[in-house]
Amino acid sequence: MYAITIPEPGGPDALVWDEVADPVPGENEVLVDVVASAVNRADIMQRQGFYDPPPGASVYPGLECSGRIAAIGPGVSGWAVGDEVCALLSGGGYAERVAVPAGQLLPVPEGVGLKEAAALPEVVCTVWSNVFMVSHLRPGETFLVHGGSSGIGTMAIQLAKAVGAKVAVTAGSKEKLEYCAGLGAEILINYREQDFVAEIEQATNGAGADVILDNMGAKYLERNIRALAVNGRLAVIGLQGGVKAELNIGALLNKGAAISATSLRRRSLGEKAAIVAAVREHVWPLLADGHVRPVIDREIPMNDAATAHQVVEESGHVGKVLLVTPQAGRQGP
Repeated sequence: MYAITIPEPGGPDALVWDEVADPVPGENEVLVDVVASAVNRADIMQRQGFYDPPPGASVYPGLECSGRIAAIGPGVSGWAVGDEVCALLSGGGYAERVAVPAGQLLPVPEGVGLKEAAALPEVVCTVWSNVFMVSHLRPGETFLVHGGSSGIGTMAIQLAKAVGAKVAVTAGSKEKLEYCAGLGAEILINYREQDFVAEIEQATNGAGADVILDNMGAKYLERNIRALAVNGRLAVIGLQGGVKAELNIGALLNKGAAISATSLRRRSLGEKAAIVAAVREHVWPLLADGHVRPVIDREIPMNDAATAHQVVEESGHVGKVLLVTPQAGRQGP
């Protein structure tokens, strides 16, 4: 098969479409013929040499994919060759084939195309596990997501809205904020021009946000805590703003607030399977009835992954950037 390899860390040109050995499904795994994958910030970090795959994972980038099952490994039940699926991966999505633990497979949701489904697993599992399984967002609460126009952000807006929360977002342009509003965001904050702490305080009459989903890390830590409500929950899922910051534990204690920080990629197979099962139970019906949908900015051929990485790094996109394999054209949409 062909896959995107990274002979040496570097810029987008470090991504090389090369012929490599086919993966073989092991115990409790299936082999998937990949139709599409999607670009995540973690892929960019891996390309730069800052985020190595966990032990035993594929060395190729790509944390999600969609496609058709090509082979079934020992111990797998409930799936058949030819099934259309999407999958949460620890790596290997930027390839024509990938071996996937059966617990991380999902059927393509009703009403979603096979290529489109590649935009779902990583963002849905990230949002559901952090916002609902860990932070327990409830109806009527105020939810703030930073980077509202990103893949994570566009999904978080929709899921929070679907459960009856009031949604606030930060984004860097009027156009992106308008798109977020179309998805259900009510409190729109341009982080280039406005202080999100002051805007949240004003919009909530001083109460603050009950749950914050943060991709910035150190840069936003102090302000995130100030923006939290009493008994608020801060979920940190990214470090785009650095890894070290001073924490005022007194401020956290005074609010009875909590901070969680998770990396989906490094969770155990059992944890990932539990998250995937919860997503299938709670989110897949929302996709089937149209309350939630994948937001896709554009499709780019997988062998031109360098261009896709440039698009994401420039942050001009809204939603997900898909990487489509050559076989996608042969096999249909």
